[in-house]
Formats: sequence, C-alpha cells, structure tokens
Amino acid sequence: MAQSWGFGALVNLDHYGHYLQWHFLSISVSNLIVIILMVATFVVALFAPFPGRRNRKGPQ
Repeated sequence: MAQSWGFGALVNLDHYGHYLQWHFLSISVSNLIVIILMVATFVVALFAPFPGRRNRKGPQ
C-alpha cells in the first residue's frame, strides 16, 4: 500500500461541507473565511505605511 504524505490526512474530508444560506445567497463556510481574509488583507494593504515614506523630504 502506498503512503500518502500530503496534508489532507490532517483534516477529515469525508463529509459534506457546511453552508450558510441567507435569502438567495448560499455560500460555504470555508469560502466565506477565504473571502474575509482577502478583504482583511486588502484593508491592511490600504492603510499600512509604505517603507521609506517617513524618511522622504519635501521639495528643496
């Protein structure tokens, strides 16, 4: 028997996914978590200061 060294063995994938339903919208919990993490990363990228921005001097 061949051994599988993948990370799939760490999580039980032998069940149906969990879904959230709201009116006409149906989304899986895992996809919702990914979307929330993507939006949070985008917001952090908007408000994080750029490197070297504080050291820049005005026009001379």
